[in-house]
Amino acid sequence: MTLRLFDTETRTLREFVPRVPGHASIYLCGATVQGEPHIGHVRSGVAFDVLRRWLTAHGTDVAFIRNVTDIDDKILNKAAAAGRPWWEWATTFERAFDDAYCRLGVLPPSIEPRATGHVPQMIEMMQRLIDNGHAYASEGNVYFDVRSYPDYGRLSGHKLDDVHQGESAGEGKRDARDFTLWKTAKPGEPSWATPWGRGRPGWHLECSAMAEFYLGPEFDIHCGGLDLVFPHHENEIAQAKCAGDAFARYWLHNGWVTMGGEKMSKSLGNVLSVPNVLENVRPQELRYYLGSAHYRSMLEYSDNALEVAAKSYQGVEAFVLKVRDRAGDLPVGKWTDAFAAALDDDLGVPKALAEIHGSVSDGNKALDAGDLAAAVDIAGQVRAMLQILGIDPLDPHWADGSDNSAATAALDVLVKAELNRRQQARADKNWAVADEVRDRLTEAGVEVTDTPNGPEWTLKSGHKVHSMREGNLN
Repeated sequence: MTLRLFDTETRTLREFVPRVPGHASIYLCGATVQGEPHIGHVRSGVAFDVLRRWLTAHGTDVAFIRNVTDIDDKILNKAAAAGRPWWEWATTFERAFDDAYCRLGVLPPSIEPRATGHVPQMIEMMQRLIDNGHAYASEGNVYFDVRSYPDYGRLSGHKLDDVHQGESAGEGKRDARDFTLWKTAKPGEPSWATPWGRGRPGWHLECSAMAEFYLGPEFDIHCGGLDLVFPHHENEIAQAKCAGDAFARYWLHNGWVTMGGEKMSKSLGNVLSVPNVLENVRPQELRYYLGSAHYRSMLEYSDNALEVAAKSYQGVEAFVLKVRDRAGDLPVGKWTDAFAAALDDDLGVPKALAEIHGSVSDGNKALDAGDLAAAVDIAGQVRAMLQILGIDPLDPHWADGSDNSAATAALDVLVKAELNRRQQARADKNWAVADEVRDRLTEAGVEVTDTPNGPEWTLKSGHKVHSMREGNLN
C-alpha cells in the first residue's frame, strides 16, 4: 500500500507514512451541536470514513477521534431563545448527529470526546502557553499572542497583517489579531473555575487539548472541512506548537456541499437536513451521493444530481443482489488493482466508482451469457470495493433496506402472484391481461425486466431485486 494524500500545510501530495508502523492516529473536527445536521455537515464524516476503512483494510490499526463541541455562543443563544437548558439543547442535537452518522453507515469513532469534559486539559495547556510567553490573561479572559508565533499563517497562507479572527476585540486584548483561549464568565452562562477566574472555553483551544490528550503530542492526520482551515485549524497549530507539541503530521480538508455556488450553512438558509433528505432517498443512496465527488472538490447539490446518484447506486445494488439470488451465496472477494490505485491516489473515489461500474457492466454481460461462475467472481470483487466505500448492499447495516424486512418479504409474495398471472397470460397469448398486470405493477412502483432467466422485479426505490425464474413460479 502506497497511499498518497494531499497535505494542506505543504500543498503537496505526500506519501502517507504513519508515525508508528501499523498504527494510524486521526483527529476529525466534529459537530458544533447547535441544530439538526444537514448534508454539508456529514460530508466530512463520509469522506474520512473511507480513509479509515481503506487503512483498516490493509491491516492498519486506526485510532479515530471525532470531537463534539457542546459549548458555544450559538448553542447558548439558541437554547436561551427556545427557553431550554443549554446542556439539554446540546445533547438533543448531539444525538441527532450521531443518528445521521449511523444512518449513513459512518463507523463510530474510537471515542467522541465533548469539549465540556476536557476543561482540565485546556487549563493545563493554557498554563503552558502562558509560561512559554505565548498567551496572557486579562480581566478573566485568556488570549493567544499571535505575534509570538513566527509561523502563524503557514497552513492557511494568511499574512499576519491581514488576519481577522472573526471575534470581537475583547476586553484587555493587546492586539485585535490575538484570539481567545478562555472567555470570562457572563451572568447566566455556564462557567468553570480556572486560575484566571471562572469562564468557558474558546472554540480553538478545545481541539488542541483533546487531540493531545487522546493521540499524544504528535499524531498522524488532522481532518476537517475546508472552512476550518482559518481560523480554527490555523489557531490549533499555533496553540499546540507553542505549548511544545509537534501536533499533526498531515492536514486533510474536504470541500463543501454548495447550493447555487454558496457553501451550505444555516446562516444562508439553504439547509437540507439529513432527516428531510432521507424522506426521498435511502441512507446508502445519500452516502453514495456525498462520497461520489472527490473529497477535496465542491459538491453542488441539486435534486436531480441526488436522483441520478441514487439510480446509479441502484444499478450496482441490483447486480449484486441478482448474483446473490441466483448463486444462493456471495462471498466478498478482493478489490481490483485499478480500484486500489484510485484510492491510493489521494482517495480518488470518482475513479474508484468508475472501476466499480465497469465491473458491474462486465458482470451483467456474464449473467446475460449464462456464465454464473464469472458473474459470482466479479460480484465478489464489487462487494469488496463497495465495502471500502461503505455501501455494500449485503452489509448487515443495510439489511432493512435490502431484503430482510417483513414488508419486503410480504411484497415478494404479492408480486410473485402477479408475475405468475402475467406468465400464464403470456402463455395463453392474452396480451391484454399481461399488459394490465405489468401496468399495475409499474403504477405500484415495481419495475419488471424480462431476462433469459425469467422475469425479475425491483422497486423503483431500489429496495430489492428478485429473480423470478420460470422454475420458481408456482
